[in-house]
Amino acid sequence: MEEKSLRWSLITAVAPLTWGTTYYVTKHALPADAPLWGAVLRALPAGLVLLLVVRRLPRGSWWWRSLVLGTLSMGAFFALIYVAAQLLPSSVASTVMATSPVVMMLVAWALLAQKPRVLALAGAGLGVVGVAAMLLTGGAEIRPLGVAASVAAMLMSSVGFVLATRWADGVDVVSSTAWQLVAGGLVLVPFAVAVEGAPPALDGRAVLGFAYVSLVATAVAYLAWFSGLRRLPAGTVGLVGLLNPVAGVLVGVLVAGEHLGPLQVTGIVVVLAGVVLGQPAVDRLLRDRRSRGGAPESGPESGGVPQPAVEGGPHGVRRDPVGVQ
Repeated sequence: MEEKSLRWSLITAVAPLTWGTTYYVTKHALPADAPLWGAVLRALPAGLVLLLVVRRLPRGSWWWRSLVLGTLSMGAFFALIYVAAQLLPSSVASTVMATSPVVMMLVAWALLAQKPRVLALAGAGLGVVGVAAMLLTGGAEIRPLGVAASVAAMLMSSVGFVLATRWADGVDVVSSTAWQLVAGGLVLVPFAVAVEGAPPALDGRAVLGFAYVSLVATAVAYLAWFSGLRRLPAGTVGLVGLLNPVAGVLVGVLVAGEHLGPLQVTGIVVVLAGVVLGQPAVDRLLRDRRSRGGAPESGPESGGVPQPAVEGGPHGVRRDPVGVQ
């Protein structure tokens, strides 16, 4: 059980690690004056490629589900993130987004009956502190509209991710991801035309940049993310998402030659500690140790019989609506 949980946590980590690289690619390869078209060119090609792979169109309720999920998790999310990026320092926006694990835990509690674990909440708290230590330097102008856009993006994506878990029955992850990305990209097209006009002209560098952002940091990343959501508690997946700003900082150091100070190193360590602390395997390990420590000794002297540690109730089975914890 622990090995499966760890394996899916590592697979899920592909998403935030690649998302963290998009900061550098966007800044150095993509046009800066067309954020809405940038979001369209990120989501729509990724969805169409996955759609060509599965060759399957939505059926029944998945037509409107794809529109809802694509808007919450991709379309409106990408647009709001761009607004936040224009009005806020990236450090402030990233710190706001770092609160998403807590929100995902609460939404999953309400919609999926996944009660937040104490260690997961503690890990989320550490993660927020670590991201703040890693990114916040003080003196930055905080614009209320930018904060509102960042909070809205965090809330909408958190709800969208949990709803995607609730509606996952009967549809493979590649198909549902493809439908959401296509819907999210199409939702943005009229807004992009109205606000920015025609699509921007792209040089070779921008084409390569969009190819990476769309195919790797979107298609592959969302497949990993939604696969994790089907097999891990939503709160655990949200915690893994804290690797996003960590990856962004490390790419800046390794590729752009940025300096990594003591406070940033401390923040990275705290974030990683929070991610590890919130993993279900750690929770089970601690509970198993407590169970063994509090169990009566067995043996000839005590006359006891060794009792296996039972997890998840009197029947020894834990039922989770999204899979393995």
